[in-house]
Amino acid sequence: MIKQESILLPIGGAKLHLRRIYDDENIGEPVFFMHGAVENGKIFYTESNKGLAPFLAEHGYDCYVADLRGRGKSIPNIGPGHSYGQTEAILEDIPTMLEGIKALRGKYPRFWVAHSWGGVLMNSYFARFPEMIARVDACVYFGTKRSLYNRHPQKFIQGNLIWYGLAPILAKKHGYLPARKLKWGSDEETVKSHRQSMEWAKIKPWVDSDDNFDYAKTLSNIALPPILHIAGVKDKALAQPIDIKKFMEESGLGKQEIRIFGKRFGHKYNYDHINMLTHPNARLDQFQDTLHWFQSHLKNTSQ
Repeated sequence: MIKQESILLPIGGAKLHLRRIYDDENIGEPVFFMHGAVENGKIFYTESNKGLAPFLAEHGYDCYVADLRGRGKSIPNIGPGHSYGQTEAILEDIPTMLEGIKALRGKYPRFWVAHSWGGVLMNSYFARFPEMIARVDACVYFGTKRSLYNRHPQKFIQGNLIWYGLAPILAKKHGYLPARKLKWGSDEETVKSHRQSMEWAKIKPWVDSDDNFDYAKTLSNIALPPILHIAGVKDKALAQPIDIKKFMEESGLGKQEIRIFGKRFGHKYNYDHINMLTHPNARLDQFQDTLHWFQSHLKNTSQ
């Protein structure tokens, strides 16, 4: 039977939330899930066991879905005055969650999944903590890009007009970006988190604004775990193949593959940036590819 439970991990006066989803009769390898910007972990699951995490749990994986600080069921929610951003997510939130999983399971998660900006955070983590790369067998990133290279009209609306133009003004006004209230996403962002992601989404160097750590330079001679990149044919603004391929180019020397999902490629549906993870037909398409990618890269070594 598929079960769900919440795990709260203390961090700097707050608490990070992990949603554990698993089959209590078949608890296999742990999987770590990371959501994107203006988002939370619910992109990967519903409480009625729909979504990618319950799907993988049905196949014996022990799934741990992250809510970054202030998002989802993490405590407290983002509000005015919260000053953490991407740097803290990379250096503090992700390590805390990984240690929490290790404390429970006795080992780190061997498989990682990300949606959108979550893949940028994961690769940034690998750059900061390269010793962890050998502990991960494979990753799957859904609609992950860093900088926006495509020139589709929707990109100029969602990227240039909203993310680069209106969002900074509203973030300054409110003391945080109320993206959920504005119906721009499923969760809010701090001023710092928005600013840092906005800087990286532009075609600029992949450098941390806090300490000038150069992620691209660091990764240039490193082989990351094998990464499968999922693109949707209707994802016109946020992660077209050109955007994903540019991110692949700056993500080290390891094995990477991109697959595009839509009817013209023999799939059940023309997927976009969100329903690539939420549409019922995803179980028959990209969820199957995720499962096979993990199975094909499972190392026969204990950790």
